[in-house]
Amino acid sequence: MAFYERVSSLLFLFFFFFFFFFSEEKLCPLRASIDVLEGEYFFLCFPESMLRFETEGYTINWYKENAGRQKLIKETQRIISQMNFLEFWPAELSDSGNYSVTHSNGRQNFTIQKWTLNVLERNKSSCFNKNHLTTEIQNAGTGHSLKCSDLSVNENDSVTWYKDCKNYENETERELDFKTLTVQHSGIYTCKILISHNGRIYHSTSTIKLVVEEDAPEAVTLEIVGRDEEIETEIGKEEILNCTGFLGYDMQEDASLYWLINETFPEKCSDIPKNDPLICEEEFKKLHLGNKFYVTRLLRIKKVRDEDLHHNFTCKLQADEAVQIKIVKLKKGNTRDLPVHLFTTGMILAVLLPCVVIAMTVVCVMFRVDLVLFYRNICRRDDTAGDGKEYDAFVSYLKDCASTSEEEREFALKILPMILEENFGYKLCIFERDVSPGGAVVDDIHSFIDKSRRLIIVLSQNYISDTAIYELESGLHKALVERKTKIILIEYMPISDYNFLPESLSLLPSKRVVKWKKDKSLPVNSRFWKNLRYLMPAKPTKSNTKGHCNNLDLGSEGTQPWTGGCDCNAVI
Repeated sequence: MAFYERVSSLLFLFFFFFFFFFSEEKLCPLRASIDVLEGEYFFLCFPESMLRFETEGYTINWYKENAGRQKLIKETQRIISQMNFLEFWPAELSDSGNYSVTHSNGRQNFTIQKWTLNVLERNKSSCFNKNHLTTEIQNAGTGHSLKCSDLSVNENDSVTWYKDCKNYENETERELDFKTLTVQHSGIYTCKILISHNGRIYHSTSTIKLVVEEDAPEAVTLEIVGRDEEIETEIGKEEILNCTGFLGYDMQEDASLYWLINETFPEKCSDIPKNDPLICEEEFKKLHLGNKFYVTRLLRIKKVRDEDLHHNFTCKLQADEAVQIKIVKLKKGNTRDLPVHLFTTGMILAVLLPCVVIAMTVVCVMFRVDLVLFYRNICRRDDTAGDGKEYDAFVSYLKDCASTSEEEREFALKILPMILEENFGYKLCIFERDVSPGGAVVDDIHSFIDKSRRLIIVLSQNYISDTAIYELESGLHKALVERKTKIILIEYMPISDYNFLPESLSLLPSKRVVKWKKDKSLPVNSRFWKNLRYLMPAKPTKSNTKGHCNNLDLGSEGTQPWTGGCDCNAVI
């Protein structure tokens, strides 16, 4: 009887511990690497049974790795530790990292468990993140259940199922049962658990991609994706050769994929890019796309050399006794076309440059006088230095005509010298003012014109007289034959008939004619005085600033012949 009682007690303890451990494992799933979405409730835990046989009085400490060191986690309103649970209300992107939990019995510290937590960014345009799902492949015609990941501790928490982000048939159970699967059941299923905590509602989700196939996939032999190829390249350019092998519908653990360069193994790429050799092979990677398994490996060529154009780069896929190869060769490509942005920029410049040149030419022509005067002021150009001349200009005007206008006389004797001499520093020779009486008039006129750099003729309808005609003819002879003096014609009053003037006057450049427009021309900065100064020799004025420049002649000479007679009335 005692024997049966002992056996019954052992069976009771066995079922008790079995039930206890089973419940605890269900409550606290064992996970090494965990993905969780930001903004969701989540917890890390370890079975309390792992401490059952330790001495009493131990303490639990949770740590997060920070810069290679373990940092003790301090409780906040968001992160709470309760013995074997570390809860996140909710998880944030900054929570990603390596975690561990230890316990101490006062003498020693023991690491209980370690985790790697990846907090994924939420997809704002979808109810799930494509990196936060599991894939289940089932055959049509069979039964199947989708289970919502147990991420809450309360069995009464509300559960909602979604298919492709749309509410699925108002399902609220923790498991979604399909009695008979069809292809139409394929889709992405998301279960959402609502959890109440401190008066707020949090949630956690899990997503399963269900693929329902009509028939079981065929057995597929391994193969390399793509055929042998030649890649056009350039000397000095970086090239990355990719080789991908298809393994079928089951991952073959013994499969290997590697590169050979002329039957020689390349070096491995370093974690530090600057330490990489010119040609190196990167790490072998496995890919799982749907129900298909792939392996891939890259060969990195930092700078293509001439000898690389003669190498065979061979990718070899090997599993069991099957071998597949793919050969890649490099060849020098044709000269690359001009990049689109450079071509576009060149075309725009080709169109704009002539427009800019034309615009600048028009501006220079329209403002030529202003530019020349500005140049003279800045450079303090002086055309009068060392030429042996005494006067800048000899002024010829109407002196002995019966219809002489006082305005013409005032212009020649007062306005003209006042502006040119007092404001711009020129020295004029006015016969009536500067020549002493008693001498031979003809000889004096000839001498003073010879001493002057310009001959200014203030032209009017009544200009021709014995004295004036001699001054004009003498000036024309020196301008056209001797080329010693340049003539400036001032049209003081409009002239309707030019027949009274000598025909040789038409040989003068038309640009040497300046029109007087009475009150409009009186201001010192008027166009009349600018044009007149432009025709006068360059000479520094009192207002000029000192400067240095080359003896560049921007010209006060015209090149077009003056046709149509004098458009000015000159008064002396």
